[in-house]
Amino acid sequence: MNLALAQIEVRAADRDGNLDRALAAIADAADRGADLVALPELWNVGYFAFEAYERGAEALSGPTLSRLAEAARDHDIALLAGSVVEDLAESAAAGADVPADDGLANTAVLFDSDGDRRAVYRKHHLFGYDSAETRLLTPGEALPVVDMLGVRVGVTTCYDLRFPEQFRALADGGVDLVLVPSAWPYPRVEHWRTLPRARAIENLAYVATVNGSGSFEEADLLGRSTVYDPWGTTLASTGDEPALVAAEIDPDRVASVREEFPALRDRRDY
Repeated sequence: MNLALAQIEVRAADRDGNLDRALAAIADAADRGADLVALPELWNVGYFAFEAYERGAEALSGPTLSRLAEAARDHDIALLAGSVVEDLAESAAAGADVPADDGLANTAVLFDSDGDRRAVYRKHHLFGYDSAETRLLTPGEALPVVDMLGVRVGVTTCYDLRFPEQFRALADGGVDLVLVPSAWPYPRVEHWRTLPRARAIENLAYVATVNGSGSFEEADLLGRSTVYDPWGTTLASTGDEPALVAAEIDPDRVASVREEFPALRDRRDY
């Protein structure tokens, strides 16, 4: 699988502009031969634009995700639509399985190349440190792992990187690749470098972190979208400007690393 991380510029509450930049990056990645493209966390409204969450929220069948499903079909690629602010009541009214009857969620959606929704992941760990996320959003419950082009793919979001037990649960589900859409800011560069590398090493799996680029009143996004292999080796990375980061994902390599270094088999319960 050829993976592309679309580190786009994200502007506060600029939904139309952010969508245009996302669609352009998807088209560019497809032209370069990507099989799967991933977008950052809350790229359409901007993570730090908390005042825009409610007015920017929509159902899973809303206009933003519908447009991205169309882009996946048009370009014949699988697409992780980053994450968007989901209106849980609207999704429930449309028949979706939701963690609450109302409220908002930070929701990532994985589409296949037919534009069909294959996985929905709602961020489990909401960031409480100097952030409005815990006040505004409802945490998710499901932790799906799905087969995409022969690769077992799971999703977590940003702050989830600090909770290794979530990644171990994905490993127990047979994951080969964990996609991590994020809105990680300065100054926590070393955390951003260390945590996903550790999650890759611990679980002997690929971990791909796709961050945004851009500045908000509260913070500047640090970019540095990166793909780590099952040994924790950096396969591809970038700086803090908009960019595409591409790497090849090989599920056979996951199997061979786990066979060569079978640490997961040596676990004990506590």
